[in-house]
Amino acid sequence: MSAARPLTTLRTIAAIAALPLLALTACGYGSESKDNDTSKVAAEGKKLSADTVRIGYFPNLTHATALVGDQEGLLQKELGGTKATYSQFNAGPAEIEALNSGSIDIGWIGPSPAINGYSTTDGKGLRIIGGSASGGVKLVVNPDKVKSLKDVKGKKIATPQLGNTQDVAFLSWIAEQGWKVDAQSGKGDVSVVRTDNKITPDAYKSGSIDGAWVPEPTASKLVAEGGKVLLDEADLWPDKKFVITNIIVSQKFLKEHPDVVQAVLRGSVKTNTWINANPDKAKAAANAKLQELSGKPLPADVLDPAWKSIQFTDDPLASTLNTEADHAVKAGLLKKPKLDGIYDLAPLNKVLTAEGKSTVDDAGLGVK
Repeated sequence: MSAARPLTTLRTIAAIAALPLLALTACGYGSESKDNDTSKVAAEGKKLSADTVRIGYFPNLTHATALVGDQEGLLQKELGGTKATYSQFNAGPAEIEALNSGSIDIGWIGPSPAINGYSTTDGKGLRIIGGSASGGVKLVVNPDKVKSLKDVKGKKIATPQLGNTQDVAFLSWIAEQGWKVDAQSGKGDVSVVRTDNKITPDAYKSGSIDGAWVPEPTASKLVAEGGKVLLDEADLWPDKKFVITNIIVSQKFLKEHPDVVQAVLRGSVKTNTWINANPDKAKAAANAKLQELSGKPLPADVLDPAWKSIQFTDDPLASTLNTEADHAVKAGLLKKPKLDGIYDLAPLNKVLTAEGKSTVDDAGLGVK
């Protein structure tokens, strides 16, 4: 990360600095989960070491690997006679709670709750075992009120949740501008308004916010309402890549059922390959799953631009996680977190090698 952007990468870490806040928000915004068993491929063939694997993900386009893998049965196909069941979550703390309680075994999740979950269990709860997506986060504003980046000062800008990934990304960007905001209250040179993604478009239409720093498809929903993309977070990162979705597993399940974990990773890799080779079909599959889960699909004017802004990758982009932690420490948001061992990429690299793909790196944060 260049010296010109030393704080932008704090996005992942504020969750650790505000653990009590995350505990509270886990009981509010998006804390509920929905269980589904909608595998498109019946569990048949040789059963692995577990009868069932319970998988969690968000009904977001940034989790499209899981959406498509579920919808098309690509994950189940690799599991054979071991049955995949699925739960949907609307917030990271709820998914981490489910993983820690044994309600799910494997999950697609953002970087903030992954670090939080690892840190709060003293490194004993989870491992990051793969990547899924990069990008898909934008600052969208009312063009009548905000003409340029400097005009953000004094405005009301929404983020999804106090201490969540996008909230901290926006706070760190604010700091780069030399502006002051109290992180907990959101008050200061910019008013940071924590707003559930489900109601952010309505808040924008009513004029109660002037814009939002949000993931897809919420960003494109705002654009469809007349908003303008003022900044794409990808532009703040080297090579325009930063982790937005990881794959995690409970350490207990990884130890007891390594063959099942490897099968899920193989399904994920094959799903990403299919997504990247068939973007239109994959987009339609993801939207079909979203329709099944929410009752209605995303319209084309939201789906199409949102999809284009997300990169689907097996690489967890570990160096970006490491950079985020280092800069958060320098900014005084937290004491140095012990992230050594947060990654175990050996199962993924075994799959990638078998598929003729390049292996990925853990940036020195892997198990020894």
